[in-house]
Amino acid sequence: MDPISNPASAFSPTRCEWDAAPPNARLSVREETAASALTHNDSPDIPYRWSVNPYRGCQHGCAYCYARRTHEYLDLGAGTDFEHTIIVKTNVAERLAAELARPRWRREWIELSGVTDAYQPLERHYRLTRRCLEVCVARGNPVGVTTKSALVTRDIDLLAELHRRAAAQVFISTTFADDRIARLLEPMTATAEARFDAMRRIAAAGVPVGVLIAPVIPGLNDRDIPVLLTRAAECGAASACFTPVRLPGSVAEVFLARLRAALPQAAGRIEARIRDLRGGRLNDPRLGGRMEAHGAYWDGIRRLFETTATRVGLDGGQSWRCDPAPVAPRPVKQLELF
Repeated sequence: MDPISNPASAFSPTRCEWDAAPPNARLSVREETAASALTHNDSPDIPYRWSVNPYRGCQHGCAYCYARRTHEYLDLGAGTDFEHTIIVKTNVAERLAAELARPRWRREWIELSGVTDAYQPLERHYRLTRRCLEVCVARGNPVGVTTKSALVTRDIDLLAELHRRAAAQVFISTTFADDRIARLLEPMTATAEARFDAMRRIAAAGVPVGVLIAPVIPGLNDRDIPVLLTRAAECGAASACFTPVRLPGSVAEVFLARLRAALPQAAGRIEARIRDLRGGRLNDPRLGGRMEAHGAYWDGIRRLFETTATRVGLDGGQSWRCDPAPVAPRPVKQLELF
């Protein structure tokens, strides 16, 4: 087990310091009643407006996860707290059903999920994501799923039915071709082969599936891009997109500490490559959290992605943005007063 380790929070005036070695982090599950299910997104580089997050925090433990800072809003840490203190929204499916039943709702695309993985290990027990899919099937509401977990294959029946009724799309996020490296930086995620097998099974069920290489970490996994795209195409993926790593605030501290512990000889070179993306910064605050990246090295990564994706027949490799097809709104039978 990992010892408790959290960077200082920008939202808290205090910081815990241990007199001796910190104790090991243990899984803590907190159930909560959510006031709402749908979250509205207005970021210019997120290709959907609405998302549902059944869980806060994520057991996958990806060192680079940009969502780590969201735990600081809960007076928790972005380090081991994010991975070991999981908030479960037990009523999320019921809230989603109520919100989709509102007269003003127009069957807009919903992403499961926009922040933490909807198919993290606790989903096996709580089944909240499956229940949300059942709600969307009943309402004929289109859904996109992005996950690093092979557990998504459990819900192929619902995804296939939803795609027949409205639309469904699954992106399997795959970061490393080498599982040895993956275990160091994303310790609780599925193996690469398990993710490719999930793509194969989803495609066989007639549900559109794509591969998301996220994040691309210059100097570390950019060399994996041809292998990942080729394997995804072989497994039935039709789409491909990618995002550069971004390390806002305390996320940088978590990532760099784990990178240096896992790959001490390469860590300095990788950090330098990441800084090259944004003019020497790990995350450019002038971009407002956007995932843009620049520079000659990143241009080479982009060309590698686009060339390989075109060669293997994945969307022509034109963009990392994965906008789903629009869905026509339900007809309004009566004029609304308000």
